[in-house]
Amino acid sequence: MAKQLIQLIIAGGQVVGKAFSQAVRQEIRLSQEAAKARGNSSQNTAQQAETARMGMTIDEAKQILNIEKISAEEIEKSYAHLFECNDKAKGGSFYLQSKVVRAKERLDQEIVLESKKQGPDTG
Repeated sequence: MAKQLIQLIIAGGQVVGKAFSQAVRQEIRLSQEAAKARGNSSQNTAQQAETARMGMTIDEAKQILNIEKISAEEIEKSYAHLFECNDKAKGGSFYLQSKVVRAKERLDQEIVLESKKQGPDTG
């Protein structure tokens, strides 16, 4: 009886695991498609490539982090606060926490692209 119960639990876990992984893949795919559909034609090629790769526009990332302009200090301050607030151990949401991480990554990448566009610092 115990052996059958264990087999039932394992089978149920496998079904839930497969369903979860499919849902995650679908969410990623839909997010990337939505980002492509929202793409702004005035964006430069590098921005478009990053938007497609990361699945998030600059505006969306700024909205998630609740910032007006892209500055490393503002991004880090907002990121630290929102990441801490959405900590799963404190009753937060892992999904929201991951969106905060992705938004920070997107804006950090934009800072890197802007610094490359302006050229190396001289001085």
